[in-house]
Amino acid sequence: MNSIPDLGPVPQRVTVDAHLVRRLIAGQFPQWAGLPVRPVSQGGWDNFTFHLGDEMLARLPSASEYALAVDKEQRWLPALAPRLPLPIPVPLAHGKPGAEYPFSWSVHRWLDGEPASPDRISDPVRLAVDLAGFLAALQDVDPAGGPQPGKHNWFRGATLRTYEPVVQRALTALDGHVDVALAREIWKTALDARWDGRDVWFHGDVAPGNLLLGAGELAAVIDFGTCGVGDPSCDTAIAWTLLTADGRQAFRERLSVDDETWARGRGWALWKTLADCARTLGRAGEEAVNARRVLAEVFGEYRTGS
Repeated sequence: MNSIPDLGPVPQRVTVDAHLVRRLIAGQFPQWAGLPVRPVSQGGWDNFTFHLGDEMLARLPSASEYALAVDKEQRWLPALAPRLPLPIPVPLAHGKPGAEYPFSWSVHRWLDGEPASPDRISDPVRLAVDLAGFLAALQDVDPAGGPQPGKHNWFRGATLRTYEPVVQRALTALDGHVDVALAREIWKTALDARWDGRDVWFHGDVAPGNLLLGAGELAAVIDFGTCGVGDPSCDTAIAWTLLTADGRQAFRERLSVDDETWARGRGWALWKTLADCARTLGRAGEEAVNARRVLAEVFGEYRTGS
């Protein structure tokens, strides 16, 4: 892309509760009207998620920008699922806008597991290798006709320069609080790293909350709302946000990531953690601590190469 897209204002969220979901289910899928509906704990921000009985999930976008992903997921997740070595959400039904709710929505099969976190991972290197194997299989899927980067996925798979204004604002806010000179160097290295232009499939948001564990091992990958075809370097950001140093190396080797892609992936990790550090500056709490931890991982790996 030759120009920097406008990411637009913060999305205006609607309100969704279990009573509304029950009415939508009863009106559009009466065969499930008798099933209990209850919110999913830690259901995320982009979508409201509700248990529908014991084996299904109702997923309703919280804003018009997030609703752009629904038709894409309905079209592509059934095609991707058979090609991947781990379970992913496959839509069972396509909900339509109604008088009380303005967007398309989905019913998925429920996938068991708990969100990944360092303390829940039984073998960090094995998890890294398993995740790399999943992403390698995703990248092997034919990209023909796949969704190009755009507003539907916040321009994942496109140029990192999309996020240049966010990074510069964060660096201004963080001056005197972090090593801004080093951050600028890492960011410039990422921007200068060339992509060969070959489209491949990517997930777009390989984050701890979208990796489900079972007995400490990777069991499923969820939330493909930012998926598409383009530059896959965004999927390597997980190397700094979750993986250990040994896991990071194993992940890179299994996925066969070249130096240019690795540098861009580091940039994807950097823009997000700089924004998080700026937003939580002066605060205590888990979110602020995690942002500083990831920034330290990015800085340390860049300095030492490991």
